[in-house]
Amino acid sequence: MKKLLSIVVLAIIFVVVALQPSALATNIASGRGVFQSNCVACHIGGKNNVNKNKTLSKSDLEKYGMFDTDKIIYQVTNGKNAMPRFKGRLKPQQIEDVAAYVMAQAESGWK
Repeated sequence: MKKLLSIVVLAIIFVVVALQPSALATNIASGRGVFQSNCVACHIGGKNNVNKNKTLSKSDLEKYGMFDTDKIIYQVTNGKNAMPRFKGRLKPQQIEDVAAYVMAQAESGWK
């Protein structure tokens, strides 16, 4: 009986832990706020005010090999060309969140 009870308790603990959102999970709502505060000046509505050909649309991100969360995180962190680096200005979790937001918006057509 003790063994069965132990198994049931362990199963319940496993389910509870497995269903909890990860502390490291991206937060698209947070990413939206980060985007509004830091990116919208150049990328309002997913556009690019510096280089009109390299928007944040899914088709442009795919065309330039950037439709990938890790690549967006890398570029936001380190910058590239006219885009400044945000390492040190944003926390790593904020950068992950904004990358998740950009990917979600690109998927939905920046609606």
